[in-house]
Amino acid sequence: MTQTNSEKIQVNPDEISLKDLILKIGKLRQYLVSKWMVILIAAIIGGCIGLIYSIFSKPVYKAELSFALEDDKSSGGGLGAALGLASQFGIDLGESGGGAFSGDNLLELMKSRSMVEGALLTPVNVKGKTETLAELYINFNDLRKKWDDKPELKNIQFAGQNRTGFTLQQDSVLGVFYKDIIKKNLSVDKIDKKLSIITVKVESENELFSKYFTEILVKTVSNFYITTKTKKSVQNVAILQRQTDSVRRELNAALTGVATSADVNPNANPALQILRVPSQRRQVDVQANQAILTQLVANLEVSKVSLRKETPLVQIIDQPILPLEKSKLGKIKAIVFGGFIAVFLAVAGIIVKKLFNTIIA
Repeated sequence: MTQTNSEKIQVNPDEISLKDLILKIGKLRQYLVSKWMVILIAAIIGGCIGLIYSIFSKPVYKAELSFALEDDKSSGGGLGAALGLASQFGIDLGESGGGAFSGDNLLELMKSRSMVEGALLTPVNVKGKTETLAELYINFNDLRKKWDDKPELKNIQFAGQNRTGFTLQQDSVLGVFYKDIIKKNLSVDKIDKKLSIITVKVESENELFSKYFTEILVKTVSNFYITTKTKKSVQNVAILQRQTDSVRRELNAALTGVATSADVNPNANPALQILRVPSQRRQVDVQANQAILTQLVANLEVSKVSLRKETPLVQIIDQPILPLEKSKLGKIKAIVFGGFIAVFLAVAGIIVKKLFNTIIA
C-alpha cells in the first residue's frame, strides 16, 4: 500500500503540470485571438512593405558557364621512349607539376583574389564605351554617389590592368569589391563530384557585368592554369631552340670555311699536305656540328611534342547568352512573405509582453 501511494505521489505532479500546460496554451490562444486586430494590422503593414520592396527592388541577372578540363599527363608508347632517350643526353623533358591544380584546388583558384581582381581590371566594351569591369561595378552599384563625402574615393579610377602604379586606396577598394563578389555574386562548383565539369555562376543587378565577368574570369584562370602548368616545358623548348640555332650558325660558318679554304688553293700541290690542313679542320667542324645539330633537332621535336601533350585543354560546354535569366521577387510572393514575417513578429511581441506583465504581477 505504501508503494502504491508513493507511485501516486510521483505521478500526480506530472499530471498536474501537463494539465496546467494545456490550460496555459489554451489561455494564450484565447489571448492571441483577442488581439486579432493588432495581428491583422501587422499583417497589412508587412504586406505593404513587401509590395513596396517588390516594386522598387532591381532584378538579378544570372550568368552561368560550364567547362571541362582535359589534362593528359601520361607519356606512353613512343613518346615515353623518346623522353627516356632525351634524358640520357642531359635534357630534362619531364612533366610539369600540376598537383597544385588538382581536385578542388582549381575551384579555390577561381575564387582567389588575384584571379577575381584580374578579371575586374579587364577592359570591356559597354554600349560603345571601353571601361574595366571594376568601373562597371562602380557604376551599376551607384558607388560614386556614396563616395561624394569621401574625397579620397570620389575621383578614384580603374582604367587599366597594371597594378604597379595603384595607390593604397585603389588596392583597398579592390579588396572590398573582391569580398563582396565572393560573398554575394560568385559561385563555383562541380556539377558532380565524380566529373571534371565545373560550373561558374555570377548573379548581379547588371546583365552585362554578369555575362562579362563570368567569361573573363574563366579565361583569366584558364590562361594562368595553362601557363603555370606548362612553364617547365616551355622553358625546355626555349633552351633547346636557342642551342639548335647556335649550332646551326656554327655549322653554316664551318661550311663557309671549307669553301673558303678550297677557293684559296684551287690547284693545291699534292706533294704539299700542309695546304690541305685548313680545309680538313673545317671539315671536322662541319661533321661535329652536323652530329650535334641532328641530336638537338631530335630533342627539340620531342620537347615540342611533350609540350603539346602537357598543355591542358579547357573546353567550354555552355556559356552565358543574352538575354540572361532574370529573377525578381513577385508582388504576390512579396506581400505573403512580408505579411508572414510581420505576423510572426507581432505574435512574438504580444507573447513577450504577456510574459513580462505576468512576471511583474
